[in-house]
Amino acid sequence: MELFFNPFDNLVCILLGISFTVWFTLLLVFIIVPAIFGVSFGIRRLYMKTLLKVFEWATLRIERGAKEKNHLLYKPYSNAIIAKEPTSLEEEIKEIRRSGSNKDLDSATEFELSDIFYFARRGVESIMDDEVTKRFTAEELKSWNLLTRSNYNFHYISLRLTVLWGLGLLIRYGFLLPLRVTLAFTGVGLLVFLTSVVGLLPNGRMKNFLSEKVHLMCYRICVRALTAIITYHDSENKPKNGGICVANHTSPIDVIILASDGCYAMVGQIHGGLMGVIQRSMVKACPHIWFERSEVKDRHLVAKRLSDHVEDKSKLPILIFPEGTCINNTSVMMFKKGSFEIGATVYPVAIKYDPRFGDAFWNSSKFGMVNYLLRMMSSWAIVCSVWYLPPMSREEGEDAVQFANRVKAAIARQGGLVDLLW
Repeated sequence: MELFFNPFDNLVCILLGISFTVWFTLLLVFIIVPAIFGVSFGIRRLYMKTLLKVFEWATLRIERGAKEKNHLLYKPYSNAIIAKEPTSLEEEIKEIRRSGSNKDLDSATEFELSDIFYFARRGVESIMDDEVTKRFTAEELKSWNLLTRSNYNFHYISLRLTVLWGLGLLIRYGFLLPLRVTLAFTGVGLLVFLTSVVGLLPNGRMKNFLSEKVHLMCYRICVRALTAIITYHDSENKPKNGGICVANHTSPIDVIILASDGCYAMVGQIHGGLMGVIQRSMVKACPHIWFERSEVKDRHLVAKRLSDHVEDKSKLPILIFPEGTCINNTSVMMFKKGSFEIGATVYPVAIKYDPRFGDAFWNSSKFGMVNYLLRMMSSWAIVCSVWYLPPMSREEGEDAVQFANRVKAAIARQGGLVDLLW
């Protein structure tokens, strides 16, 4: 039997081989190796500055186009209707009466049956715009970041802006997303493999040293998988062994953001699947604290294991998010008191994301984890600031709730967040 080879197929295979070689070489030289040594070439900073200029130009074009088309009722670049000038209660009720079907009614009457509709409407508005509910929806933007084709108030402005959006879509999904997925798999794969290898070593300084280097390297690769641009402030206050690091919680990637600048002992529930594989490999190299589902509800058991950990000054600081859920990067909600009952030194950390480049908030009721990560990896970038606050200890006569509120207030003040009592 005679075999025939198509020269075109051979050429395609050669070109594909060259493409993959160039691709992984660029990844290795410009991303993976710098991540291993903790250095940066400044490419992400330049990328961020370029994006800001594009956003500013697009917003100016939208405002100019909106004025030309006389779209005066809407903010063309936000999701909100421009609010009316505030009026008094009496003026609003008189306006409703004048707009009613019976024009002859005396507007000076103290009460009309139709007035109940005004109070019902204001009640519904207050419920929908309460301080708690709106903290679980995406933060409103003041400028267009080219991440959506349109919203409820979007109007076609110009062909130039439409082409710009299409080009941005091509860059994000055609180049950035494949690059980031490749880096994410690389970082997670190295984390599982290398922590498993380090876990085979006997306990000692060498194991702790290698574990720290492996965790930092892999988390830095994962940070680059999100094109995360992080600015750390006041590093002299970084958490130390035997302490508890508490931070406000916006996204699951808060862990990666903090762990790429220092090693922590994680606390969480044991999972199955891929997450379970990662947890089992990590705990071999570092004393993380994983709980069974039934153990999480046992407050005394949780407190005992946390207390035993912080008493050993050779162990890494524990990383905890006392809010217990993700908040939309605008505020800090009530801290659970369990972490503040132990009596250990608390190292507060404030994290604030810049929503202009991408929404880091995880709305778990709307998006699953995979969907959320894909949205993150297809955004422009993740830009945030991290502030390490001075360590805080429980004062004499102060209970756990008061201590938690004092730490929460310090985090909110430093991060420019709203301090909520809910």
